[in-house]
Amino acid sequence: MTKHRLGLHNWLCFYLSRTTRPFTTFPLPAEATSCVPKTPINHKTLCFSLAENLIVRGLLDSAQKVIQRIIKQSSSVSEAISAVEFSISHGVEPDATSYNFLIRQLVTSGETRKAEVVYVDCILNRGIELNHSVLNSMVICYCNLGKLEEAKLLFDKLLDMKLVPCSSACNELIKGFCGQDRILDGFDVFVEAINAEVLLCFSCYNKLVDGLCFRGYLDEALYVFDILCDRGVPPTVHLFKTLVRSLCKRDRVEEAQLLCMDMESFGFVLDKVMYTTLINSYSKTQKMKTAMMVFLRMLKLGCEPDKYTYNTLINGFINLGMFDKGWVLHQQMVEFGLEPDAVSYQIMIAKYCKDHKVDRALTLLDDMIQCNVAPSVHSYTALISALYKENRLAEVDNLYRKMLYTGLVPDHVVFFTLINNHPRGSEISLACTFLRAIAKNSCGIDLSYIPSPTSRKVTTDIMLDIDCLLGEIVARNLPLASIAFNIYIIALCLGGKLCSAQLCMDKMASLSLQPSLSAYNSMIKCLYQKGLLEDAKFLVDVMQDQGQVPNQATFLIMVTEYCKQGDIQSAFEVLDQMEESGLKPSVAIYDSIIGCLGKKKRIDEALGVFQRMLEAGIYPDETMFVTMINALSRNGRAIQAHELFDKMLEDGVQPSHYAYTALINGLVKKNMIEKGCVYLNRMIEEGFKPNTVLYTSLIKQFLRKREFEFAFKLVDLMERSEIERDLVTYITLVSGVSRNIRPLDGKWLVPQRRYEESKEMLFRLLHQSAILPKEKCLKILVSSQEQIKFLALCLINEVKNTPLMPNLYLYNGIISGFCWTGSMEDAYKHLDSMQNEGIQPNQVTFTILIDGHFRSGEIDRAVRLFNRMNAQGCPPDNIVYNTLIRGLCKHGRLMDALSLSYTMLKKGLAPSKASYESLLSSLCANNWSVHALKICHDMLVNKYVPCGHNLKLLICILDEENMWHEARFMYDLLLKKRRFMMNTS
Repeated sequence: MTKHRLGLHNWLCFYLSRTTRPFTTFPLPAEATSCVPKTPINHKTLCFSLAENLIVRGLLDSAQKVIQRIIKQSSSVSEAISAVEFSISHGVEPDATSYNFLIRQLVTSGETRKAEVVYVDCILNRGIELNHSVLNSMVICYCNLGKLEEAKLLFDKLLDMKLVPCSSACNELIKGFCGQDRILDGFDVFVEAINAEVLLCFSCYNKLVDGLCFRGYLDEALYVFDILCDRGVPPTVHLFKTLVRSLCKRDRVEEAQLLCMDMESFGFVLDKVMYTTLINSYSKTQKMKTAMMVFLRMLKLGCEPDKYTYNTLINGFINLGMFDKGWVLHQQMVEFGLEPDAVSYQIMIAKYCKDHKVDRALTLLDDMIQCNVAPSVHSYTALISALYKENRLAEVDNLYRKMLYTGLVPDHVVFFTLINNHPRGSEISLACTFLRAIAKNSCGIDLSYIPSPTSRKVTTDIMLDIDCLLGEIVARNLPLASIAFNIYIIALCLGGKLCSAQLCMDKMASLSLQPSLSAYNSMIKCLYQKGLLEDAKFLVDVMQDQGQVPNQATFLIMVTEYCKQGDIQSAFEVLDQMEESGLKPSVAIYDSIIGCLGKKKRIDEALGVFQRMLEAGIYPDETMFVTMINALSRNGRAIQAHELFDKMLEDGVQPSHYAYTALINGLVKKNMIEKGCVYLNRMIEEGFKPNTVLYTSLIKQFLRKREFEFAFKLVDLMERSEIERDLVTYITLVSGVSRNIRPLDGKWLVPQRRYEESKEMLFRLLHQSAILPKEKCLKILVSSQEQIKFLALCLINEVKNTPLMPNLYLYNGIISGFCWTGSMEDAYKHLDSMQNEGIQPNQVTFTILIDGHFRSGEIDRAVRLFNRMNAQGCPPDNIVYNTLIRGLCKHGRLMDALSLSYTMLKKGLAPSKASYESLLSSLCANNWSVHALKICHDMLVNKYVPCGHNLKLLICILDEENMWHEARFMYDLLLKKRRFMMNTS
């Protein structure tokens, strides 16, 4: 007997030792009599006797078939095992069919572990070929053991062998995946089963629809539901309700209503909750006419609405500004005997706050309390937010105390509202205050031994106090502990304490508490801000696995952070992901992408995204219009910006100060000052006073046009109008003057008379809006480069004397000014000052300094500074490389410039057209024809055509060196360039 047989034989002996069967476990000699009991004599005993006789006569194949029949006809597992044990004891190995029958018996009877042993020892280890029966039985076996990976492998093997899995195997595998929250794996098995035309039990459909809806996979859930109906299985009310709620949650309300109609066709009646869900979804999407149709149908069919139904409709009408219709519904609600509740009052309070009528909202809060209607946290949140906007800080504090006095528990929404208006660094302290309120108001915890947080208290000490508070809250009230943990996680993420936030989330998991969507979103944002992109994506997956479906805020965080990093491709992928999942992107998401494209001067793509938004049925708000107008104005498309502004007015969107500023700035940039004056006049008539932003944008445009006198007339008017200069204003002044220290090539343009008159009109409008006496303004005449240098130095000194904290942009402007005046030592002094203040130089800083060294003739210093960049954690970008190449060409370091251009190409960068032209010009001047041809080839690869002057030089050199083929090619290129220019002109 082999080792393998002995192992199986021993296992069978062990199993039989717990049964009453008297079979021996020792092999018998060929002459021995049967070991099968002689009494009582029945059919199975005779079969054993026959098998034994056949073995004695050496007819082993016939004996195997008899034993196979015994196993197949066994009424119990013990009988089947006895037959296998009999076969082994007589030296006859059971065949594959016998083992198949045994495994099926073991699985059917629930002996799954024993079935696995037989499968591994007797089939896999012996290399017996797997058949349909064994594979199906083992799929069920592994599912019952919880080994879904092994079960899925065998299931896939069935499909690979073109075998049809049995219904039980499919059912068990789908249920197993659903039970382990691997809903998409379960859905994949479902699709395979449907393709194989396998009948599934109803519970599989039910579990899949529930799980897929719970995790936001609506299209997959609808597919399962459609298959259920197609196969004639009647759906339940539960399935309909699950799908309708999920569709409404994803703003797919039209599909939800169609499903409700299907539900009625099956004989089910819509209840109050389902009608209200539809009404709420239509109200959120501002389709109030359709919402009212659903409401009237609800009344017609005798389904009485409740307060929530009325509040939903009232809120929808009020948000659209239809106060009268909302009030009619309010009166109807009262007539039906439904008294206004906290939500009804909250809707009115929120409306007053939105319309900047905070005092009316406060009066309504007092009326609410007098009517014995307890205000909700949401009412206080809306009021606190509105008071902050009006800078009524003392009233905020009183209102917050009033809320706590009434015993309300503050939530994370109130926390967000307060923290957004608190100084940075106070997140942990404010969280401690909130947790103290929760502990005192809802848990009755004595806080005398936990000191209140103060401004002088160290953050680590406050965190220890919070740990103590959390422990006390957990011990008394677990649901409130969940609120407390979520507030603390949000505070830690806002404060940049990622590790502590992760530990806090782990603590929640250990207590079987689930973080809120806001807590997850805060953590995701923190991960993105710290550059941990993969961790952020993984957390989104974890969140979905735990049933938290990403919302608009989640996707907005992802898109915003990608746009901040300039990774527009990833932002587009998130947008596509949202649309594929059926979640309609918000205006804010489109606004982030368009803003990023505008900054990158990819204006045509920005217009494409804007059109895509309109086609998706999402209408732009005032912020989106401003972003789009800004993008068009910055990129010199003033006429399109002007048309979009007029479109905004036609659509009834009231323009803000920012919209006017963006448009006026764009018109002035394109010398359409007269048109800009029309909008400036309209802006003033609408009550918007020119502010720092408008003045700064105008000063920037006139400095770019080198109109120093008029720019500083605006600076003077700004000062006399008591409009303070902010950091951006100083950056604009310093950068604008510093940029113009360099001499202008060619003659200065003489402005036309109409242009001058438009400027004076602009100045008069600004002057009149300031209501100042007509004084003679400050005159600054700039007629020489020395005066410009002096002006730049004066501005730099003025900035030093202001209380403003300089940032990187201002320092770059100052350093640029000193570099252009040739004061490199002063430039480096300010570089040191900047670093001492914790502000690290960026690629722009190094570019300014390198360019300054080249203009001062300090080529080696420029190269050394370039080499220092990587050491300081600031790798050179395209602009730095191009600056260095042009500088080296200008100073005759041609070989170094060539080497640098090749280094750029190896790093995946490419020289600009100006750099290529500098290289080509220098190479031609030195008669380096081979290198010049290579540069020409590289230019053409990068879709640059060399200028005519360089092409002529190269053709002459090639002709002198008898390189006529190459010269002819360059000549043809020159002719094509000339024809193109003629056609263009």
